[in-house]
Amino acid sequence: MGKYFGTDGFRGEANVTLTTDQAYKVGRYLGGYFAKQRKNGERARIVIGKDTRLSSYTFEYAIAAGISSSGTDVCIMHVTTTPSVAYITRTDHFDCGVIISASHNPFYDNGIKLINSSGEKMDGEIIAGIEEYLDGLTEEIPFATGGDMGRINDYVSGRNRYIGYLISLGMYSFRNVDVAIDCANGAAWTIAKAVFEALGARTHVINAEPNGLNINENAGSTHIEGLQRYVRENHFDIGFAYDGDADRCLCVDEKGRVLTGDHILLLYAKYMKSRGKLVTNTVVTTVMSNLGLYKALEEEGISYAQTQVGDKYVYEYMKEHGNKIGGEQSGHIIFSKYATTGDGILTSLKVMEVMLARKVPASKLFDELTVYPQTLINISVADRRAALNDPRVQKAIKDAEEKLGSEGRILVRESGTEPLVRVMVEARSERDCKRYAQKVANAIRAVSGAAKKTESAPDNKE
Repeated sequence: MGKYFGTDGFRGEANVTLTTDQAYKVGRYLGGYFAKQRKNGERARIVIGKDTRLSSYTFEYAIAAGISSSGTDVCIMHVTTTPSVAYITRTDHFDCGVIISASHNPFYDNGIKLINSSGEKMDGEIIAGIEEYLDGLTEEIPFATGGDMGRINDYVSGRNRYIGYLISLGMYSFRNVDVAIDCANGAAWTIAKAVFEALGARTHVINAEPNGLNINENAGSTHIEGLQRYVRENHFDIGFAYDGDADRCLCVDEKGRVLTGDHILLLYAKYMKSRGKLVTNTVVTTVMSNLGLYKALEEEGISYAQTQVGDKYVYEYMKEHGNKIGGEQSGHIIFSKYATTGDGILTSLKVMEVMLARKVPASKLFDELTVYPQTLINISVADRRAALNDPRVQKAIKDAEEKLGSEGRILVRESGTEPLVRVMVEARSERDCKRYAQKVANAIRAVSGAAKKTESAPDNKE
């Protein structure tokens, strides 16, 4: 992680820790960098998409102004999903893609995600160059003048082609299936309904009236209880919930039960294996996947790999080892044959495919996974690394590991996007989860509190 860019781009509170001026400078650097890469008079091209939060419009224009003033053309997809920008960047041969979104965060936050020409997360070298430019450590980028200035063009056609691509992946007709969709008042609101209706589903949509302030507000994959009620009370067949930029998806069966990314990974891995399509016989997960998933995969004779948290790392591992499915418990699922990022709507289509192929209700798809109770505690700290490395915290972690043994596990890690340390415990009983998680969390709080007190104490030597 860099000073500004974390595991999922440059994210912060709009015009507080991520400012319009910084967005403009990110555009200036990208425009100047890619303008230099082009030869023989060809113009560099960058495509931009955004979610529905209020500040996305300001940042969109700031970034576009920075890019074009540095001599690179800009194509604007307007409100669209993260995976759609990745898809169009790759298929329409753009030099770079920019997504303005803070994913599942509240509306007052925003972020800048960068995609390379292959539709993958941006290379570290370019990110490092942007950070140096933001800090004034490199030469100023010259402004383009005259006919060398970049053009800014409407590119809503790219979003429409992405919708067509998703529709083309539908293996079965969705006719007579009642599908509920929670769009989180985010980027999926113009796309998901069109895809499901084109495939014949009776589509019922909630949280699809964005006003700039209500993205993810009691809606979407992080607040799925609304979709649970909606499905259960209306007797729908299945429901899907996305986050603000629709790169993740969670599912609700006809009984209103929540089905996580782990459920989806097991479901589709088994489906692929039954058809001889599970290349490498491996599912790629992050360290946050439930212990129950690993035990279920072992029973099916399917191998698994673990990466650090972030679909970026999942994809990198999949690309290196040739794996076809991977993802996160939170709902970022990557089908590498079809996409280079997590794609919530694509994930929905794949779940529908298995349900229709097996001709069973949604609740029957997920019975094979026994989820271990899990407790997650987030602790605010001044210095994540110092808190984690403190001997008292390490001792508390080791004690918990010994008590849990092979029937549970503990994971303590830094957040990639916030000043938090996350403590996760899985065990056979919920009581053990809470007890051991709380012990480690208390150790971190004690260490962090002591550190803050030391930092604020006066220096008596002067």
